Amino acid sequence: MIGKGGTKRMKKIFMAIGLLFFMLACQSGNSQPSEVKNNMTKISETKNAAVATLAGGCFWCVASDMKKLPGVEKVISGYAGGKGENPTYESYEKMGYLEAVQVYYDPRQVSYERILNYFMKHIDPTDAGGQFADRGSGYRTAIFYNDEQEKKMARQVLQNIAGSGRFNKPIATEITKFTGFYPAEDYHQDYDQKNPLRYESYRMGSGREGFIREVWKNDEAPTGVADPKYGKPDKETLKKKLTKTQYDVTQNCGTEPPFQNEYVHNKKEGIYVDVVSGEPLFSSLDKYDSGTGWPSFTRPLEPANVVEKEDSSLSTTRTEVRSKHADSHLGHVFPDGPAPSGMRYCMNSAALRFIPKEELEKEGYGRYLKLFSPGK
Repeated sequence: MIGKGGTKRMKKIFMAIGLLFFMLACQSGNSQPSEVKNNMTKISETKNAAVATLAGGCFWCVASDMKKLPGVEKVISGYAGGKGENPTYESYEKMGYLEAVQVYYDPRQVSYERILNYFMKHIDPTDAGGQFADRGSGYRTAIFYNDEQEKKMARQVLQNIAGSGRFNKPIATEITKFTGFYPAEDYHQDYDQKNPLRYESYRMGSGREGFIREVWKNDEAPTGVADPKYGKPDKETLKKKLTKTQYDVTQNCGTEPPFQNEYVHNKKEGIYVDVVSGEPLFSSLDKYDSGTGWPSFTRPLEPANVVEKEDSSLSTTRTEVRSKHADSHLGHVFPDGPAPSGMRYCMNSAALRFIPKEELEKEGYGRYLKLFSPGK
């Protein structure tokens, strides 16, 4: 999969054995193109599911990464962004298509914003000529939006990445209107599961895994795996550590009184962490006065640390927000917030601990100081 100029030598070596068996099982030499004929997926055909279409280079790798995110139900590898019908693995780049994936997810468990932030941690968004060992226009990175809300969210996510100081080159990931998606041939689907040894060898050899580890080495688990330093104490320790209100809110899904809580009027600069585990959750830069009487935020500071679940405890269904590592009840999220996200993360002060920017270094959160630097 080293660019079209090299006839994808690397990928074909790893595919050779599996592809041979596939071809022997076919009835004719034209069977591969026929697999995708008249099989373009349109969003109107998947209206009962939330679908994100993303291009991040080799679709084997992107599909494997996206399947690890909680709330994702399935991922399909394929081709998007080109012209003409029925692209195949041999023709898609000539037709202007990109290797892409469609991510089917439950919006009650994971938001579109979190999908995008997670995706960005598994690609090189500054590479306009491909991804890692895979060179060529078919390996460009892109976010295919379905409507204006998704377009705005994609722009915001890329702006955040550009302003984070993480990269010293411009962001090259494209934001493109979704027009259709063709699933790739069967032997490309779930390749990491069907051919685990060849897949792992390819992934490491391509340079993708090393890049991700190096760029995100100081962040909490970009692959979604729990960071052991954000653990949850036992029940007796929690009762000693927390106040009665803190324990009731975080462990029993309680709710503190509106307007009579610690952070509703807090306007200092800093971050909010889980009172139980210390995992980073929200930033003062995203806090606003919602008028509800509880501290409210437009988005999480670390989306990977925030879990959304359906809550049917009242007469209406709501979306509960819990912390990833400690599983603390934090509050709820509602789709009535201000731009750019349009979301209101309504949290309980009792579930949070505020760390002023002056104390971030001392408390072990020095990596967030850059958020409050002049010009940021």
